[in-house]
Amino acid sequence: MSNPNPRYDVEAVREDFPILKRQVCGKDLIYFDNAATTLKPKVVVDAVSEHLLMGASNVHRGVHQLSEDATQLFEGSREKMRKFINAGRCEEVIFTAGTTGSINLVAMSYGKSVLRPGDEIIASHMEHHSNIVPWQILCEQTGAVLKVMPMNSKGELILEEYEKLLSDRTKIVSIVYVSNALGTINPVKIITELAHKKGAVVMVDAAQAAAHIELDVQSLGCDFLALSSHKIFGPTGAGVLYGRYELLAKMPPLFGGGDMIESVTFEKTSYAKLPNLHEAGTPDIAGVIGLGAAVDYITGLGLKKIQAYEDNLLDNGTKCLEQVEGLNIIGTAENKASVLTFTLDGVHPHDIGSMLDMDGIAIRAGHHCAQPVMQYYGVPATARASLSIYNTKEEFDTLAVSLTKLREMFN
Repeated sequence: MSNPNPRYDVEAVREDFPILKRQVCGKDLIYFDNAATTLKPKVVVDAVSEHLLMGASNVHRGVHQLSEDATQLFEGSREKMRKFINAGRCEEVIFTAGTTGSINLVAMSYGKSVLRPGDEIIASHMEHHSNIVPWQILCEQTGAVLKVMPMNSKGELILEEYEKLLSDRTKIVSIVYVSNALGTINPVKIITELAHKKGAVVMVDAAQAAAHIELDVQSLGCDFLALSSHKIFGPTGAGVLYGRYELLAKMPPLFGGGDMIESVTFEKTSYAKLPNLHEAGTPDIAGVIGLGAAVDYITGLGLKKIQAYEDNLLDNGTKCLEQVEGLNIIGTAENKASVLTFTLDGVHPHDIGSMLDMDGIAIRAGHHCAQPVMQYYGVPATARASLSIYNTKEEFDTLAVSLTKLREMFN
């Protein structure tokens, strides 16, 4: 298999993922569903298994060795994540159930405490449902108004129109960094700077960005940022909310229970300091430990090397799919990452997904939890091939051959 970047050994990377040796319908697995969830390297599975088999204790509350070991690993993952996103302090890293949980926490805690009737929230037309629905619920509860930043036919946000939407009533701007449906990399830093001029805070959905481009919350200037473990080769059920310390400290807790308190009486409860304030109850300890192992793995490969390899692969994959007769790529932004969304004349996306599965190729078919994007392009659904660190040009060649045969069969 070809390797356009000699410093990045894709064959060695593939060896870290045992599932790539699996066969599906008698064919070698080709996994192009990475935007939904990434595969897991053995080091992540080993880290989770080691804790469950040899640790399996709760964190923060015990004085025995098992609890201390678990707490050290758990809090070690927090420090790894702090470095990974370049947060200023560990207390700005809150562990959640994932990006969805993080956005809902900001909406229902920060948003509900500051919004008044007539205040405005801005999201973009290309958002995942997880970055639309929580704000709609919040608007219903507070009387705030949700406004939509438009995009063009290439799948790029129209910043001039965004500037027109901004007003003194704008309190929150929530924006996806990399679109899961289009692959567009949005100019988050510029969007943030413009929002701050109006006194608004900015929430960044980095679920699709975290595995593909370096994150630096201090450089971006964002106020909140969310990501999910399972999008960056870690376990499901764990995620991160970054928030500026002064904002997180003022946010009322969304959940009450163990670990988020200093003292409890029936007359009054006093709350713990960050990060415990927003981490009520027993967390997904194994998931967070696995997330730490995933961060180590990505850091070891180097995100700059990953991005260079994936940019080249995306370019090759785009050229490859463009040769398939009747295939239409949706989302052609100049600045893209990891995602190729398409339709095929005469073939429903669900049929594409089912038939490719018979060739051992896993893609995603549907609306990708981004129905407004589908509505914009006038399609009920699309097929999506999303790439990652272990994919190769040869796999795109195989995908193109399968799609050509598929179209000939349906036509």
